[in-house]
Amino acid sequence: MTVEEAAPAKLNLALHVTGQRADGYHLLDSLVVFAAAGDAVRLDPGPLSLRIDGQFGAGLPVDDNLCLDAARLAGAEVTIGLTKNLPVASGIGGGSADAAAVLRGLARMGVPLPARPDRLGADVPACLASRPLRMGGVGEVLDPLPPLPDLHLVLINPGIGISTPQIFKALAQKDNPPLPPMPDRFDLAGLVDYLSACRNDLQPAAEALCPAVSDVLAALRAEGALLARMSGSGATCFGIFADAAAAGLAAYRIGTGPGDWWITATGLAAPPAPL
Repeated sequence: MTVEEAAPAKLNLALHVTGQRADGYHLLDSLVVFAAAGDAVRLDPGPLSLRIDGQFGAGLPVDDNLCLDAARLAGAEVTIGLTKNLPVASGIGGGSADAAAVLRGLARMGVPLPARPDRLGADVPACLASRPLRMGGVGEVLDPLPPLPDLHLVLINPGIGISTPQIFKALAQKDNPPLPPMPDRFDLAGLVDYLSACRNDLQPAAEALCPAVSDVLAALRAEGALLARMSGSGATCFGIFADAAAAGLAAYRIGTGPGDWWITATGLAAPPAPL
């Protein structure tokens, strides 16, 4: 039995840092969605192994990889193929999404999900769900969001990896207010208005450490993004556009400019089939 699983990019439409635990982990209140753009995982019966290809596969360690860790946590022997379409260390949950895709694929092959997928990383439970969520705590509190409109997105990474620990260390304040009260339903204008009242508390530190983030955000705004913001700890940023044509045109126009940026126009991923 061969199983193929998508590993969609995780986007923090808003990310508020609301505190820090005694063990050093930061408390978050975040609105998370998953983009159709992402990596892909293929599982085949066989001894535990990993093969990596794709645009960003070169240089990724094969022996020290969350995909293998996920299979070991589930107690499975499986041959894993990972097509790495997303930039590495880019704030869109690539490694966690890959690990979650391995766990979902194994579940479809009859291997039970492990009891503590968060042992692979705080984002893995959200990536297992791969549907719009409000994520709290250190990632373990997951609540479904009200219905969201179709989102037409442009994702851009300037080709610079950012260290998540370095960004958190640079935070000026770690006890910020949580997300504002959420309505029962969103249309596009209402979602943009709501997000405009939110923040990514990691963005100022990332812009200070990596000025290219500011350049990406400026490019998205110049092309008419209804909202432009950094995802996670960066450096990937997203822009929300009025429709697919506007998003596609913006991605094309920004792509013709200087710089070797990774750029894609995309929408929201369809939630995975129930396990």
